Amino acid sequence: MKYNKIILAGGNGYLGTVLANYYKDKATEVVILSRHEKETDHNIRTVVWDGKHWGKWAAELVNADMLINLCGKNVNCRYTEKNKKEIFASRLLPTELLGQVIHDLVEPPKLWINVTSATIYRHAEDRPQDEETGEIGEGFSVNVCTSWESAFNKYDTPKTRKITLRMAMVLGRHDGVFPRLLNLVKLGMGGKQGNGKQYMSWVHELDVARSTEWFADHPELQGIFNCTAPNPVTDDEFMHTIRKVYGFPFGLPSPKWLLEAGSVIIGTETELILKSRWVVPTKLLASGFEFEYGKVADAVKSLL
Repeated sequence: MKYNKIILAGGNGYLGTVLANYYKDKATEVVILSRHEKETDHNIRTVVWDGKHWGKWAAELVNADMLINLCGKNVNCRYTEKNKKEIFASRLLPTELLGQVIHDLVEPPKLWINVTSATIYRHAEDRPQDEETGEIGEGFSVNVCTSWESAFNKYDTPKTRKITLRMAMVLGRHDGVFPRLLNLVKLGMGGKQGNGKQYMSWVHELDVARSTEWFADHPELQGIFNCTAPNPVTDDEFMHTIRKVYGFPFGLPSPKWLLEAGSVIIGTETELILKSRWVVPTKLLASGFEFEYGKVADAVKSLL
């Protein structure tokens, strides 16, 4: 096996499943830190933790090849005060706890990747945002991201290399946003959302997994990296691409007022759809990483 142990903190969700399946043939064992017990699946096993307190789970981190932190309540909800507190706590508490444990371990993990969000950048329709020249935005979602990254950097970890991975919208076949957008297309409602001019940064689930392996194999890399495909598109182009690849001739548009009304009904926020995320992976490309799916049409074809 290429690796001995890969740790996925909060890895029982969609992206954690993608990563576990990717590494099960590359690592002797994949360990998922979860609040809920689950039967061992071949070399993928679950260890229970609460994300708040030191426990027996900490021993799993000893000399691990890589720890990927995926903890965080799903932001696809209404931003009530209760949900806001849970969104903050579900990210900050586990991240700070992991930092403390890694700081105190004699043999900590070699690499710690903290998966945050590309929504940390401002609404951008004028130019792309990258790690060097991108401008941090404002508002609740941005505050979550900046606080999260501060928690990640709270403790010095001289024996553990750290990567802040600012993730774009992940496109996957079985979960995430893509199946939901595809359902809209199938119902004839897959037109532009809002004015359609907002950019959508995205990344294929396979390239997410491949990027983490890239970081593990290149010890010279550390710091902040955007995990987004190199060719963002507008919402209008994105929805048009899904319709074209799927073979559906038309899609009714969803004006802003309809999205605002609908978001209340289904319990979400229009920011998730209408914010323009024009984010590019300058540092990842400069390091030599090549995306398997750099164009949205190729990504959609692979998922269909």
